[in-house]
Amino acid sequence: MSKTQETGDATALDWPGQGPLNQAQAVDTADDDPAAQEWRVRVDLAACYRLVELFGWSDLVGTHISARVPGHEHAFLINPFGMTFDEITATSLIKIDLEGNVIGKSSYYGINKAGFVIHSAVHQVRDDANCVIHLHTVDSMAVSALSEGLLPLNQTAMLTTGDLALHDYEGPALHLDERERLQRDLGDKHLMLLRNHGTLAVGASVSEAFVRMFMLQRACSAQVRTLSMGRPLHEVSAAARASTEAMGTSATTLSRYGQLAWPALLRKLDREMPGYDD
Repeated sequence: MSKTQETGDATALDWPGQGPLNQAQAVDTADDDPAAQEWRVRVDLAACYRLVELFGWSDLVGTHISARVPGHEHAFLINPFGMTFDEITATSLIKIDLEGNVIGKSSYYGINKAGFVIHSAVHQVRDDANCVIHLHTVDSMAVSALSEGLLPLNQTAMLTTGDLALHDYEGPALHLDERERLQRDLGDKHLMLLRNHGTLAVGASVSEAFVRMFMLQRACSAQVRTLSMGRPLHEVSAAARASTEAMGTSATTLSRYGQLAWPALLRKLDREMPGYDD
C-alpha cells in the first residue's frame, strides 16, 4: 500500500484552493530524517512513472521523469534506461548529480543521456522545479508540429496556454550546450512544448508536475480531436481567456489541486498497478 496519511477531517475544498486543505494527501511535507524525505520522493516519483504508463503516455523505455533529492539541491532521481515505466519502483530509481555522476548504489542499467541533458538543464537553474516530466505522447507530438502550437480552444487549454513556453527542435537532446537554450526558452514557465518533439512540465512537487502535465496532455488531445472535425471554431472572449489563464498560472491553484488529486491517484495505483513503493 502507498504511504499516505490523513491530515484532518475530509471537508469541502473551495476551488481554486482557498482556505485550509483538510484532505487525505500524500506526505510530501518536511521530515526531520533525510532518508525518510528521500524515500517519500522516491515513492511519489515511482508512482508518477506508473501513472504515465497507466494513462497510456509512455514511449517504450524512452522519456523520463526526475525529482530533486530533498536536502541535495544538486542531485536528482531519474529512471534506469532500459526499464519500462510499469517496472519502475522506488528502489530502482537512480540518483545522479548535475554532472551525470551516479550517487550511491545503482543497478546495471545506465541513464538516458537525453534525459540527463533535459532534466539537468532545468534542475540547474530552477530552484522551484523539484519535479520535471518529459513525454512524447502522440497527441502532444502532433500539436508540437503545428506552427501555431497549442490553441486556446477550451478551458483546459486556457489553463495551460498562459504558462506555456516553446523550444525549437535541435535533434535528439544529446549535447550539453542545448541546456542553455532550454533554460532560456523555459524561463519561469512551468510548461513547455518542445516543437516536433513532445512536452515538458515542472512543479514544486511530483503531484503538481503531474497535474500540470495531465492538463497539457488533455489540452493537446482535445485540440487534435477538435481540429479533426473540420468545423468552424467558437472563440471565447478575451476577458474569459485572460481570467482562465490567470488561474492556470497560479502556483497555489495547481499545487493544491495536485495535493487533492494525488492521494486518489495513489489509491488507483494500489488497485491497478501495485508495487511502485517497493
